[in-house]
Order: sequence, then structure tokens, then C-alpha cells
Amino acid sequence: MKKLSVIALVAVGLLAASCNKEKSAENAATSTEQKVAESKGEVLPVDTVGSVVNWKAFHKGGMAPRWGTLMVKSGDLSIENGGVTAGNFVIDMNSIKVDPASVTEKDKKPADLEAHLKNPDFFDTAKNPTADFKITSVADLKDAPKDAVAGANKTVSGNLTLSGKTMNVTFPAKVDVTENSAAIQAKFTVNRADWGIKFGTSEADPAEWMISKDIEIAVDVKAKK
Repeated sequence: MKKLSVIALVAVGLLAASCNKEKSAENAATSTEQKVAESKGEVLPVDTVGSVVNWKAFHKGGMAPRWGTLMVKSGDLSIENGGVTAGNFVIDMNSIKVDPASVTEKDKKPADLEAHLKNPDFFDTAKNPTADFKITSVADLKDAPKDAVAGANKTVSGNLTLSGKTMNVTFPAKVDVTENSAAIQAKFTVNRADWGIKFGTSEADPAEWMISKDIEIAVDVKAKK
């Protein structure tokens, strides 16, 4: 029995160690809340139909990944001198969806996970029905990290408010501006515990820390005249 216990502990350790290898996006740099960029120039409303936020989460070791979408409720992007200089968008947390393709276990249902993500264990959407992102700076990006979104040309920083807490995040992004539109695409990873979402993160009990703290976020926000 002791030999089996040791083997089991080693297996759990290997799963935990391999968790970071399962991510397809680097962690965004985080800091305290920063001053929001002033809206100047032409302001384009966000296209809420064409915009979406994709998310992906894991169990330890990349086991049983789950993914889905969130709807963008409102927002705008400010255009000045041919570039995005400021902006914001609001996410409807009650719109969270779990892709059925990510739930392969026979005893699990996407709707059950959606309900769990909305309750106080995670995002507590009754108390915090929206999340939002407000740009604090946009800078040129010379060398994009290998895990950045394809075509990344800018470094975007902004205040991300999630579950009532605000943290500044910085990540590479692809920013496109045309005569009648603007778009921001990005892919990055955040540690949900930084926003106080700590369900399943206690390491005192293996049954409680098998859910990874990492959440991959893929932003596709479009604005147009």
C-alpha cells in the first residue's frame, strides 16, 4: 500500500509540473490599477455582434480542459493619428457559455458547469454581472513573443475588472485600423487568484487544488462607424 501511495503522489506531482506546458498563451504581466488613457480623436462604437471573448481553463496537468465564449456587451475604441489610443469594452458575465465539445465525460453537462461558473465559487454573476477592460496604454511592439496572437504589432495595457477587483494587465496584441473600423485581437493567460477567484486553489487538500489557476483569454473586439 505504501508503494502505491508513493506512486500516486509522484503521478500527481508530474501532472502539476506539466500544467504550464498545456498553455498556448503566455501569462500577461499584471500590476496594480493604472490611470485610464484619455479618449481623444474619433470614437468608434464596439460591434457587439462581431466581437467575442473566448476563454479556456484546465485541470492540473492540462487534464480535462474546458473552453467557451463570453459576449461583449458594449464599448468603444478611440482612434487618433491612425492608431488606437484608448478604449474600453464591457463583458456580459451571465452570457458565459461552455462549448459542449469540451465536456467529454458522460456524467458531466455543459449547463451544470455554466451554472457553477456563475455562482459565488467563481464569478458570482448575481453580484458582478459584468467585467470590463479599460485601455491604459498602447505601444509599438517590435518582436512578438512566439505565443502571441498571429500578427501581433502592439503592446496593450489595460485595467481588467473581474469579480469586482481591478488589476492592470499587459499583453501583445494585433491592432488594425482602417478608414471605417478598428480591431484588437489578443491571446494571453491570467491567474484567476489575482482577482480573488480561489475555488479549487488550496494546496492543503489535493481534491481542492486540481483546478488550474490559469485562464486563457482570447479577445476579438471590433469597432466600426
